[in-house]
Amino acid sequence: MAAAIASAAIFILLLFEGCASIGNPSGGPRDERPPRFVSANPAPGSVDIPLNKERFTLTFDELVEVKDPTTKVIISPPSKNIPRVAAQGRRVNVTFQDSLLPNTTYTIDFADAIRDLNESNPLPNFSYTFSTGPEIDSLRIAGRVLSALGMEPMQLKLVGLHRLEDASAADNEAYSDSTPADFLGSIHKNLFTKPFDRVGRTDDRGRFSIEGLSPGSYRVYALDDVNSDYIFSNSDEEVAFLDVDVSPSTSESTATDTIFNLKTGMIDTIVERRRTIFLPNDLILRSAKSRRAQQFIEKYERADSTRINLIFHTPNPVFPKVSIVGLPEDSDPFIIERSRNSDTLSLWLKSPALVSTDTLRLAVGYMRLDSVQRYEVKNDTLRLTTDRTALRRAQDQARKLLEKQNRRLFKEAKKKKDGDAEGENGNNMPDSIRPERPMMRIELKSGNPQEINRPVIFETSVPVIRMDTTGFRLEEKIDTIWKSIPLPSLERDSLNPRLYRLGPTGNEWKKGTEYRLSIDSLAISGMYGLDSKKTELTFSTRDEKDFCSLTLRLSDWPSGRPAFVELLNQSDSHVALTPVVNNTARFPYLSPGKYYVRIIDDRNANLRWDSGDPVINLQPEEAYYYPKPINIKKNWNKDEQWAVFAVPVDQMKPEVLLKNKPEQSKNRPRNQQSTSSEPEEEE
Repeated sequence: MAAAIASAAIFILLLFEGCASIGNPSGGPRDERPPRFVSANPAPGSVDIPLNKERFTLTFDELVEVKDPTTKVIISPPSKNIPRVAAQGRRVNVTFQDSLLPNTTYTIDFADAIRDLNESNPLPNFSYTFSTGPEIDSLRIAGRVLSALGMEPMQLKLVGLHRLEDASAADNEAYSDSTPADFLGSIHKNLFTKPFDRVGRTDDRGRFSIEGLSPGSYRVYALDDVNSDYIFSNSDEEVAFLDVDVSPSTSESTATDTIFNLKTGMIDTIVERRRTIFLPNDLILRSAKSRRAQQFIEKYERADSTRINLIFHTPNPVFPKVSIVGLPEDSDPFIIERSRNSDTLSLWLKSPALVSTDTLRLAVGYMRLDSVQRYEVKNDTLRLTTDRTALRRAQDQARKLLEKQNRRLFKEAKKKKDGDAEGENGNNMPDSIRPERPMMRIELKSGNPQEINRPVIFETSVPVIRMDTTGFRLEEKIDTIWKSIPLPSLERDSLNPRLYRLGPTGNEWKKGTEYRLSIDSLAISGMYGLDSKKTELTFSTRDEKDFCSLTLRLSDWPSGRPAFVELLNQSDSHVALTPVVNNTARFPYLSPGKYYVRIIDDRNANLRWDSGDPVINLQPEEAYYYPKPINIKKNWNKDEQWAVFAVPVDQMKPEVLLKNKPEQSKNRPRNQQSTSSEPEEEE
């Protein structure tokens, strides 16, 4: 009996062991709860903190870490030496390396940097406040920082305030775009010379909140602040500023809370409570690189013996002065090709003597900012050389290739003459075969199909010194026959001396038509003895049924205010633009597809977006997006009403176009993830 009981016990034990070895226990549901704040030393909201107090300790209910403390944790007001922030078990220690300021409210904004150690669940919007004076300053302001042109939420931007102790009338004087001012005379001079009094940082949606403010007037800025000096000390950084002063305040409102009965699901109680609203809470700062960015020559090279390339760091406000050292000042050694902003120059050497000179010294004078943001002339001397070894190597390769081609032609001619299948070796080239003369290249640049309301653009390989339009012939194809038509106007580009624009005839090219532009040999003569060879450029236009059009009628745009509307593709890239005329923007010849739209407040009416300048209190030109895509089908003429300001500025840009997208919480269940699709306009 005892033996039977023992055997049964062993069998049951083995059975449980076998069941236990099937798999590992799940360990329960995943921890999705962020750490909970337990206490702090000193307690939050403490006052009369000693100025020599160094360490502040915050305790949580589990092991924690601080993610990216130097980037995410902002301590306001800023210290000369950045305080150290580190996690130790369940504690976070903040150690100041400078003495605290007297009668000052300090705010340590952790954003979402504090996370539990195991699952990295963030504790969002956590901050800690104390004061070295007898009371806590409790006012705050909030808003968003957006890129000025693309309206992207600017993430991890430093937002700073300067308190205005005594705003004089001179401080509020308006500066125009033409005012020759330096920052010492600017209403924003503190931006360049004084660290911020209070600071905050934007989150992944570009939002910011700065707390611990006392009553008064402030000026508000946003910076990249790469070197963490809390000053706009690098003009290559983006900057945003408000051109009005901000005074924080509060207002009281009534909030309604509804309490439901958990058993019945019905409303049990409606409770009204008073709440405080901190204002302003909707500030919009538009960030962009200042048009006063520092200038220097970023790259220079002698591309070959005929051409010198200069690339500047930023657009030139005044065209640079360039000359060859050693030549008279009134000499004219170049034909200059430049970009629209004069930040890229190609200098074509005119003189054969200069082309054959291995080493040239180029003097370049351009406008550069001094230490107080005033423009001064900077003179650089550049030494440029031609790699004659590489040039000779290329010439030798070309000569050998030509000799090989000529030997092949000679063999073929010999075979044809005497019927010899083997032919001769062809070492002696006949006098009748001469090296091919280098000729100028002509290329079509306007694309194919050709836009019917745009000129045909072609480019020559070198600048042109003579053009005989009698050697040009334009034809259109009717059925299968080419018919000559009058040559429309031919214009040389004002920036690129190698670029030419042709037509169109009348107001536009014919729809659904094939064209051919023939250029006779020697009709164009260029530099360095290069002439055109016989060239044919063919292009065609699309049929009427392949077009669509879009008309936008702006219902709330101020009448007569200069602006242009820009069509964008799904990558937020430029497709076309047109000026606003009588509060209407028309795009007559479009390809079918999905488009996005933005309007630019074109203050100087130059049909391009311009950045701002804090020195002269000039904001970047403002952009506004149409909040949904516009679908246009073939042969449609779409007419769309647009109330530009009907949607809040920070909600205008369609989400699908955003490049700086907010972080998705990894703890959110899949069935709660955002599945909202792009709002489509009605067909």
